[in-house]
Amino acid sequence: MSDFPLYSLSEEHQAVREAVRAICDAKVAPFAAEVDEEARYPREAAEALKAADFHAAHVPEAYGGAGADALATVIIIEEVARACVSSSLIPAVNKLGSLPVQIGGSEELKQKYLGKLAAGEGGFSYCLSEPDAGSDAANQKTRAVKDGDTWVLNGVKRWITNAGESEFYTVLAMTDPEKRSSGISAFVVEKSDEGVSFGAPEKKLGIKGSPTREVYFDNVRIPTDRIIGAEGQGFEIAMKTLDHTRITIAAQAVGVAQGALDYALGYAKERQQFGKSISEFQGLQFLIAEMGMKVEAARQMTYAAAGRSERGDKDLTFFGAAAKCFASDVAMEVTTNAVQVLGGYGYTRDYPVERMMRDAKITQIYEGTNQVQRIVMARQLLAGIQSDI
Repeated sequence: MSDFPLYSLSEEHQAVREAVRAICDAKVAPFAAEVDEEARYPREAAEALKAADFHAAHVPEAYGGAGADALATVIIIEEVARACVSSSLIPAVNKLGSLPVQIGGSEELKQKYLGKLAAGEGGFSYCLSEPDAGSDAANQKTRAVKDGDTWVLNGVKRWITNAGESEFYTVLAMTDPEKRSSGISAFVVEKSDEGVSFGAPEKKLGIKGSPTREVYFDNVRIPTDRIIGAEGQGFEIAMKTLDHTRITIAAQAVGVAQGALDYALGYAKERQQFGKSISEFQGLQFLIAEMGMKVEAARQMTYAAAGRSERGDKDLTFFGAAAKCFASDVAMEVTTNAVQVLGGYGYTRDYPVERMMRDAKITQIYEGTNQVQRIVMARQLLAGIQSDI
């Protein structure tokens, strides 16, 4: 049986939503437009989330964290994204970057780095993608060579979210090139390690408040105990991580879609044309109905996937890919339609739906494009790994 009620949230999960929404209304949403306009890191949101233990709520209590389950983590990210997608990348990327340690790290590694993350001593980013390793994630060129009691890393990582802001990085590197994916290992690298540097922030369409930069490793020497799991297990750990964290992208997508729908509803009730509210026109009602229906469908799929993440169900890979793919497609459609509801006003930066539309696009791309998600889903279905429901 499910650990979560299928069609309603528990009182605890409802309380999480209310608490996060209150913080976002007070300390995240008021700065969202400014963060986007200035393409600056959302420090107000970062401090507010950290003060409330929402910056990395997934960290288990054993390591000083809040011990939030997968559904609570999804709700946190959804609510932050409703206000500001750039800010939602703080809890989302902290989970993405640290989950490999939680899945495969030694107890010592967990105590040290999950503890630091929970205590707010630095964020955690995930370094998988490279110039020649995007969808082909196994095509790693970054190398790690053992030298006595250290590993020496050399290479370049691209599209790294919150790079330069985070203190800690899970880095995938090739340790045995002859074995391809089985020759990839994972390591924890610190921002302060000698030889770590960063490229200029990318100039992006959306999520402008979350820096995306290249990370360079130039003879970075780290202790052998910073390896995550055994040598050669890195790619397996990385893929397991994505099964869980794709659901956080679905949560972002649901959040930004809900934010756009909320604004469009308010605008439609206020805007007057031909002597009456535009919400009275049936054509607009159909559009709004479609938006609301799809947002709720995406939310239910995302929550169902979160339940599977918490339990580690056999169909998690399918549900993680499906939730991410469906919810992000919905987010793009709903935010585009919200711009349409506002007409010319929606196309200007004076109103938030323009920003939401730009922010929504990335959810169809990162942590695996939606084309890749469809490949993942098809393989799971063809292998007979389907839901028990």
